Amino acid sequence: MKKLQYFLLTKSIGLYINLLSLFSPKKAGKLAWKLFSNPRKGRITKSKYPKTLLSAEKEVLKYKEHSIQTYIWKGNNEIILLVHGWESNASRWKKMLVHLRELGKTIIAIDAPAHGLSSGLEFNVPLYTEFLEVCVQHYKPNYLVGHSIGGATCVFHQKKYPNTAIKKIVLLGAPAELKLIFENYAALLNLNKFGKKAFYDHFEEKFKIKSDDFSGEVYAQSINIPILIAHDTQDFVVRFEESKKYEKGFKNKRHITTTNLGHSLHDATLYQQINEFLSED
Repeated sequence: MKKLQYFLLTKSIGLYINLLSLFSPKKAGKLAWKLFSNPRKGRITKSKYPKTLLSAEKEVLKYKEHSIQTYIWKGNNEIILLVHGWESNASRWKKMLVHLRELGKTIIAIDAPAHGLSSGLEFNVPLYTEFLEVCVQHYKPNYLVGHSIGGATCVFHQKKYPNTAIKKIVLLGAPAELKLIFENYAALLNLNKFGKKAFYDHFEEKFKIKSDDFSGEVYAQSINIPILIAHDTQDFVVRFEESKKYEKGFKNKRHITTTNLGHSLHDATLYQQINEFLSED
């Protein structure tokens, strides 16, 4: 019943956007973007504070009108910065943290815009990239580890703000093409060509970036540091083929293929492989 209700709701919203796009494309595009960029979950409340984060030192950084919540597990002078994905928060690293802390490095996790305890109502890669840049400038990390859209943000960040202090990046189930995400969203709502055009036009006007140009494969070609790409063949959120695009683009990369871990990629063996990658000279 819930699946049927969700199906009917999404199609009804799509129909409304399609109709609105005929009379007011700008309003249709704005509405479509608002629905796309507003996460339904991932917030943290004081009454349901994740135990994983209780052991961390906490610091709030500022970016314009935004507050960026960070969590710090102190170790040595080398720093790993963890970047989570859509509708999640810093507590998603719970299982991986146990293994990463064996390295003795300082570990820092952040909450994305409109997630966890960070401020905002909207989530998007350009804004997340600015959050990440604030954290990179403040903490000077040596390694970035990004899951899902957090991984794509790490790549976009390194393209926009090349940082030679970052030695390595780990991408976990990361999408490579922003347009593919947009197309999946348009298909979910059953947007017609007018509804889709309104959505794309709004994005391009808002961020001054063409969706076709937002390509992880292309960005990867200008990034020379070592990259570890991990992706599962049974990932039905971000298809395995996306990892192949990164593999094609990066010059200095290692690709780990897993099976039956899904999009979360929680696995002790994989974590050990990540530790080995981060420890290598």
